[in-house]
Amino acid sequence: MDKSQKNNITSNGVDRKKARERILHLRKTIDRYRYEYHVHDKSLISDTALDSLKKELFDLETQFPELITPDSPTQRVGGKPLKEFKKVRHDTPMLSFNDAFSEEDVQAWIERLENYLGSSVTNDKTPDTQYKIQDTRYPFYCELKIDGLAIELVYENGMLVQGSTRGDGLVGEDVTQNLKTVEAIPLRIARKFESASWRTKFEIPHRVVVRGEVFLTKKEFERINREQRKKGGKEFANPRNIAAGSIRQLDPKVTSSRKLDSFAYDVVTDIGAKTHGEVHEILKKLGFKTNSENRSAKSFEEVIAFRNYWEKHREKLAYEIDGIVVIVNDNAVFERGGVIGKAPRAAVAYKFSPKEATTILTDIRVQIGRTGVLTPVAVLQPVEVGGITITHATLHNFDQIERLDIHIGDTVVVSRAGDVIPYVSGVVKGMRAGREKKFHAPKKCPIDGSRIIHEGAIYRCSNRECGARSERVIRHFVSRGAFNIEGLGPKIIDRFLDEGLITDAADIFELKEGDINVLERFGEKSAENLVKEIQSKKHIELPRFLNSLGILHIGEETARLLAREVQNAKIKMRNPNDVLRFFKKYSLDDFQSIHDIGPKVAESLYEWFHEKRNEKFLKKLDDVGIGVFGEKAARVSAKFAGKTFVLTGTLSGMSREVAKEKIRALGGGISESVSRKTSYVVAGEEAGSKLDKAKELGVKILTESDFQDLLQ
Repeated sequence: MDKSQKNNITSNGVDRKKARERILHLRKTIDRYRYEYHVHDKSLISDTALDSLKKELFDLETQFPELITPDSPTQRVGGKPLKEFKKVRHDTPMLSFNDAFSEEDVQAWIERLENYLGSSVTNDKTPDTQYKIQDTRYPFYCELKIDGLAIELVYENGMLVQGSTRGDGLVGEDVTQNLKTVEAIPLRIARKFESASWRTKFEIPHRVVVRGEVFLTKKEFERINREQRKKGGKEFANPRNIAAGSIRQLDPKVTSSRKLDSFAYDVVTDIGAKTHGEVHEILKKLGFKTNSENRSAKSFEEVIAFRNYWEKHREKLAYEIDGIVVIVNDNAVFERGGVIGKAPRAAVAYKFSPKEATTILTDIRVQIGRTGVLTPVAVLQPVEVGGITITHATLHNFDQIERLDIHIGDTVVVSRAGDVIPYVSGVVKGMRAGREKKFHAPKKCPIDGSRIIHEGAIYRCSNRECGARSERVIRHFVSRGAFNIEGLGPKIIDRFLDEGLITDAADIFELKEGDINVLERFGEKSAENLVKEIQSKKHIELPRFLNSLGILHIGEETARLLAREVQNAKIKMRNPNDVLRFFKKYSLDDFQSIHDIGPKVAESLYEWFHEKRNEKFLKKLDDVGIGVFGEKAARVSAKFAGKTFVLTGTLSGMSREVAKEKIRALGGGISESVSRKTSYVVAGEEAGSKLDKAKELGVKILTESDFQDLLQ
């Protein structure tokens, strides 16, 4: 063995030349697996097997430190902790984007750009013959806007030599060692490659500047916070905060422990790409991880559809996004657009609806649940939060109002996390003008005036029947014989009461789609349909309106008697306030003078129309736009005019309600009891005591067939 051969042998008998060859093979293999995993989302080897290869490489480089190169996979975590970061000036400014929050904003952006360019950006263009990928000709390119940290990567002779943060756009911080710990960022890129798609050979310049985003996945965010909880440490607020903090760690080992991810989205250096879509294809060829969800769009409508799709489906992504970036696809047009302020003219960030917004709290309403628990609910000026327009938000309890120091008239922060009821999370006290009013928890139940019981943070009405009675009143109000609001059944009413969306029947008419579609088992369409149904029933016949009020002893027939009293007085009703003014003038004797109204019914009517709480309710109905009109003119039939009918048993051809409506439409009247004044008793199947009473008094009895003949 000659001297040169001896020099290649280490103390433990490992040949340096063979070690060098093994190291090169290991690096190449590990890099290939990294490329396939991050760029093509393919796992060609198990994690444990890959770890074993990395361990072997680490051991060999430890034995032969002179063979370590900056682009080795082992150098993703290396170097001693820094005392501070050096400043880096970007070759070209790292710009931010102007924001758009609506379709109208995006349309306005396109119009401003086209006015500046003096030409359209949406006209169809014939693709260059060298292109094989059809969508490279499309006018727009849409990218998911990752909620992470913008970075710049500089490669010289194919090797990563510098990584930096955006900073102020002109000067950032050198975080090269930390960025090397991110597996998705290649330490070395290809210098040459051939694209079959474009039939073009690309030769990458000596110096290449790439820009992208570093972010933390949701899964990793949860893992880090679990560890924080175990250690008793403070949890992080969101993944972006961790990503930003991790990149700015002075010790790269801390950065490495956070398992950051990255997408590349642009090449600043001119590499001959003609469209932004082409840039993304080249980035993949170079070895960068790009977002596979990004798409080109051939029209304004496709841009909107892309954004709306991801607003609804972003939860299925492994990372957080807060909108999309819309870019003019043609690079030449993009460059012509130039810069306005700190943003390119030819790109815009189309944000998702914010999960927080500010608005004015116009009132605090106290809702009584079915169990009698009092819940404060914020009444808001309409505001969009998380893609829905809301007018109500929960305040949780009275202690929360005190803790946040909420006043009526305050500008408040409304938040919505996921598909849950929006809530007031804070107060912008600097917006107070001195007209705001402090809210005081009620000392008596606002429904029935009963004493309030305090049970910790819970306020409860001492009358255990209070909440249940309110529920029954609302159910009657929307029933078929009253406002007839279809789809608003008992379970939905209960849910609205429990969530504090309604306190009485008048609140139903102020519900917006956004108040409803956040509830479990409600979707956009079902909420939209219910709101339309409610709004369609805001105008109602006087008899139905009077019946809806749930006045003791007042049913459909008595309500019609009262309506005829109005008709006989030749008073035209338009709204609930007209009803209040008319009947509030009636004395007890006046009510008793109405045909077929006895002392108990008269007393009930007098008390109801003179009770302050009921006056407020009628005025509230007037405020929400309820219209009241007289009965439709009856097509009076000689067979029915002046006749009184009693229905008993089950009719097979129609419901009892339909039969009553037909009788009234022809000028007849309905009674619930049989007397000598009864004209006819209509007896269906399983007729009861009313049939026996009719036989006893000699009242004419009609079978269902007889009744049908009479209707002809």
